[in-house]
Amino acid sequence: MRKHTLIIDKRKELSTKYKKLIESSDNFVLISHSLNSAIKIIQENEPDLIIVSDSIDEKLSDFCKKLRILTFNTRPVIIAVSKSAEIDDKIQALENGADDFLSEPINASEFKMRIMAHLRREHEANINIKTMLPNKNYSLKTLKRTVAKQNSWACLYISIQNFENYKEIYTELASDKLVQTYCAIINSALDDDDYFGHLENNKFLIITNPLRSEKIASFLTFAFDAISSKFYSSEDAKRGYTISQGDEMAGRRSEFVFTTIGVVTNEFKKYTKSQDVLNALIQTHNLAKKPSGSSYAIELPKISAKDSVFKKDFNNKIWVLEEDEALSLLLTTTIELQGYDVETLGNTQTIGTLASSDISFSIAPAVIIIDAGNAETMLGLDICKALKEDKKFINSKIIVTSVLHDKELVLNSRADLYLPKPYELLTLLRWVKTFLKEANK
Repeated sequence: MRKHTLIIDKRKELSTKYKKLIESSDNFVLISHSLNSAIKIIQENEPDLIIVSDSIDEKLSDFCKKLRILTFNTRPVIIAVSKSAEIDDKIQALENGADDFLSEPINASEFKMRIMAHLRREHEANINIKTMLPNKNYSLKTLKRTVAKQNSWACLYISIQNFENYKEIYTELASDKLVQTYCAIINSALDDDDYFGHLENNKFLIITNPLRSEKIASFLTFAFDAISSKFYSSEDAKRGYTISQGDEMAGRRSEFVFTTIGVVTNEFKKYTKSQDVLNALIQTHNLAKKPSGSSYAIELPKISAKDSVFKKDFNNKIWVLEEDEALSLLLTTTIELQGYDVETLGNTQTIGTLASSDISFSIAPAVIIIDAGNAETMLGLDICKALKEDKKFINSKIIVTSVLHDKELVLNSRADLYLPKPYELLTLLRWVKTFLKEANK
């Protein structure tokens, strides 16, 4: 990652000399000859290191104190440079926020090495030790700098979906190996000028050239799907999904990990705030998300009425498909008492056409509870398969309850959860609440 250094010094020749000594491909140096321009640079670029000279029109120790207050959230290294070698001046500057004090004249080699040492420590403090990539704070700082420059850029918001389920089943050590492998793949697709860092443990930010952004996204979705199955046991790889243990004998079907990528550029919209870019990235990323399989989406120009607002309502609709009329009534009443919109669809014999293309409804339910049926026909499993193959129900979560205690048979119908009968109502309600949140993401 390229560091940013700010030199605040009224002396043009000496500040230029300092810049030449420390500027490199890894360290971008800015010079400010006035306090006002320095404050603006700090707000826009959040430098990693600030060198402030006593040539400014303010007492050095007082200005160090102001700098520390101004940069409280970003915490850059502050180095005071002074013509004084008095111990009292050094102590005052260090007490008021400076991290180091250098007396002029300074040996050029020592000056350079001291600055490099401070930048090295700053670099190490912002690195994720598992991937050796910049952490979230530094990624957000880099995004802010990119937006402030107003150059042409593209950002990719990348996530590994189903990551927590994978970590729960295969342990943190295996999940770390998965992340490290994906990071190696991503690095292989980037140029030296591209930025690549963390947003979360399984979420990443890339800043690159707009002309290359789609090519990178396309390659990563292909490459991730090509290697993802290698991180599973031969049994799970053969089955095509994993089974995580739920309450008691319940089992949840978890799809394999996959990657989702949202791409935003400043070709169509000129962003002025990094937070607006981040919000656009998250929205585009969510549009790209599918129940399984890697995918990406690119932000395009929006055509809409002036001041129009698009808001996705929370879907709390639940369908209950239960053969036992008494249990169906109990489920409906109990779930309605939780404030959810419940519809009972009756006996499974009368709902065999549920997933047919001619059925109409305003919105697909967020959660569907299906009774698998008797041991001979297991009609509920056929209904579950049909629903999962219908695009109208792509975001619906299906809970299948069954008197036949065959977890894998039920989950092979693509049910999201197998819940053996008899079950506790509280257990069912907990799963309904979990799936409602997931379906509304």
